[in-house]
Amino acid sequence: MIGSDTKKARRAAAALIGAAVLVAACGGSDDSSDSTAAPSAAEAPAETEAPAATEAPAASEAPAETEAPAATEAPSDGVRSVPDDYPTIQEAVDAAAPGDLVLIAPGVYNEAVDVSTDELTIRGLDRNEVVLDGEFELENGIRILGASGVAVENMTAINYTVNGFYWIQADGYRASYVTAQRNNDYGIYAFDSVNGVIEHAYAAGSPDAGFYIGQCYPCNALVDDVWGEYNGLGYSGTNSGGNLTIINSQFNDNRAGIVPNSGSYELCYPGRESTVIGNVVFGNSNPDTPSKGLADLAYGTGITVAGAHRNVVERNLVYDHERAGIAIAPFPEENPNDDLPEQDEWEVPCEVQREEPLAEVTPEDLVADTYLVWNPYFNRVADNSIAESGLADMVNSGFGTPTEELGNCFAGNTFTTSQPADLETLAPCEGEGSGDWTVDAFDPIQIVTYEPPAPVDYQTVELPPLPQLPGMDDPENAPASPAVGLPAAVETGSIALPTEPFYSSAG
Repeated sequence: MIGSDTKKARRAAAALIGAAVLVAACGGSDDSSDSTAAPSAAEAPAETEAPAATEAPAASEAPAETEAPAATEAPSDGVRSVPDDYPTIQEAVDAAAPGDLVLIAPGVYNEAVDVSTDELTIRGLDRNEVVLDGEFELENGIRILGASGVAVENMTAINYTVNGFYWIQADGYRASYVTAQRNNDYGIYAFDSVNGVIEHAYAAGSPDAGFYIGQCYPCNALVDDVWGEYNGLGYSGTNSGGNLTIINSQFNDNRAGIVPNSGSYELCYPGRESTVIGNVVFGNSNPDTPSKGLADLAYGTGITVAGAHRNVVERNLVYDHERAGIAIAPFPEENPNDDLPEQDEWEVPCEVQREEPLAEVTPEDLVADTYLVWNPYFNRVADNSIAESGLADMVNSGFGTPTEELGNCFAGNTFTTSQPADLETLAPCEGEGSGDWTVDAFDPIQIVTYEPPAPVDYQTVELPPLPQLPGMDDPENAPASPAVGLPAAVETGSIALPTEPFYSSAG
């Protein structure tokens, strides 16, 4: 049973972990371990050590309750210009009132901007020429602390010790036409936030993930037309989902491409109900990237659903991966904070689940006295084109539960190899399957024994030149557009299978 004083204390500890991420959730400080990557299939060396224990990251202290600063008298048009009216972005943000537009002229700004006023639009006049540079000393380029409806548009953030652009506990957020490079945790990061959009964005050189959405259900989020390369993970999402859609995007030359996963090291578990459609995912076996902790477990995979449930992976072009193209695999979590939720708990929204007391994790819950195994249930993999995978184009595996009982299904994919063999016959999405699940079955022990290439320091890793990407139309005259009423509905049925990459790196 759950509910003793001890278990309540454990839940309080988990809640404190969630509060700690107000500044640096999930990736944390420079020396924290990654907490969002996921395992995937691979043939392992005979004897290697299991990965280090997964821990919630350390974070610098943030105010318990952040209040918006008092706004000064607004200009008649609601536009606060930098540097014409205010010498710094922070001063303009602090002076702004809800609904205002902070408009930033081209230049290099050595600032770490904190935002606590609702419904601001923070916009650069030139995506490629408005550059926030942390000089490897400042933590976050723009950090939105609990403010709702804040949109960040048309600018670049580089060389920050934590994140490029970061929303925490926001109801309504949007990142449009933004570029993030060489930041020491995430490029563009939405944590414990809902009702948001990340679009027309680029992220490279982050040890954790270029793009991350975590600890939300339902998230009500859209990732559209983004490009992630040379990161630990292209996209990562821990305990996120529920109307969360990733479409029309490209993830290449990361350690791994798209990795949603579950884990009790953040709240709102399990990860569930993300939709991944119409993306190009290739070459994600790049050893010459920075990485942190669990990003290494997914090395060499295109799309890995790690211990997450009810995800849809359809009409993606996936090729050239050292290990697996698309893997539906278990996630072994070390030193967990809670036990596994029962299936009837998968429907519980985040705002309710976060208040529930923790269960006592017993030795019977763990594998090898260490791992809580999150198995992947009821995921759908259909109509993808998968090729050039070293281990297998498609992998389906459980641990401790027979794979055939997980309810994952596969149909209409173009592929050559799978583990187990004849996967679409074994686990069709319509009708009853047939065949032998033991033929060429994947051995999940490889997840914890695989030894990835060593990471490269984020400050010195060789990256492609920053691409000169299109910015928004008429940024000087376009009205303020706060992040409210998002995301718009997406007709995913009209999204076709891509036939070639959307973007080409200058490097």
